[in-house]
Amino acid sequence: MKRDGATTSLWQRNLPDYQPKNQPFPADTVFDVLVVGGGITGVTTALLLRKSGKTCVLAEAQTLGFGTTGGTTAHLNTLLDTDYRTIAEDFGEENARLVAGITREAVNLVRNHVEQYGIDCGFEELPAYVLAQDEKQARDLDEIVEASQKAGLLAELVPDAPAPLPFRRAAVFDRQAQFHPTQYLFALAQAFEGAGGVLLTNCRATKLDEGDIVTVDTPHGQLKARHVVYATHTPPGLNILHFRCGPYRSYVIAATLADESQYPDALVYDMQEPYHYYRTQEVDGRQYLVVGGEDHKTGHEENTELCFRRLEAHVRTHFNVASVDFRWSSQYFENTDGLPYIGHLP
Repeated sequence: MKRDGATTSLWQRNLPDYQPKNQPFPADTVFDVLVVGGGITGVTTALLLRKSGKTCVLAEAQTLGFGTTGGTTAHLNTLLDTDYRTIAEDFGEENARLVAGITREAVNLVRNHVEQYGIDCGFEELPAYVLAQDEKQARDLDEIVEASQKAGLLAELVPDAPAPLPFRRAAVFDRQAQFHPTQYLFALAQAFEGAGGVLLTNCRATKLDEGDIVTVDTPHGQLKARHVVYATHTPPGLNILHFRCGPYRSYVIAATLADESQYPDALVYDMQEPYHYYRTQEVDGRQYLVVGGEDHKTGHEENTELCFRRLEAHVRTHFNVASVDFRWSSQYFENTDGLPYIGHLP
């Protein structure tokens, strides 16, 4: 997997032996649902639909986890980039509580899948620490903690944090989580196929003809379905959502530390603009410090190598780094109102 000139992500290391079957099916098959996109969103949606009794085909343009899932740093949060103070101001306190409840359900869904299918993906519930490093950030953090508590999160100010980073004030948010995303993804895909779902990789959906039966052109031939779900982060083509989602790129390194006591046993975030995010991941018995940051709007940074250098310099300033073993970058989108756009495509 190549990303913007960066090397392979940590999550592509020693992937499971499982490969999708890409099984054939009769050309006149009409599925209940076609899911486009083979990341965690697409595979989870396809599996849940199949378990509910729907016939389902999933089409992935590349390989499983090629896009956002393979480039994530795999923080599972009820604490969001858009803080609950902002959500409450924009949408009201009741809707802030609704958002907190839905994100809790999402983390619980991952945990339930891990338990149900016996997935060895290092899933672990951990606290998350947010660090304010100046007085303005400290005041903001006070308000964020109060708003998060009102929304139903377990949040409080604390005197210490489990990382060698400077701070004026720290807050802890309990019941966050982390995991190995591609190990989880591949296990879900296998469960989907085992339940009778059809999974097609290297199968880019191109032309779509709408009607009572939707017909989609692909290299595997035409796919027909009564409904289509786009699990591609933003839907293909040109539509109003593209004017309401700004593309950004974030950079990540996974490093081995010379001082094992510096690996945080939590998720950690500073409040810089752009902020940095830290956690520990064990892969094949080896620990890595995974740190992301240096975000910028896509196409607004000519020298992306400099972004990696700044990120590495930041990590080396605060941690005793033995080696930088992986580095990669990934694209994400910020919507204008701070909450995901989910529903019928306008």
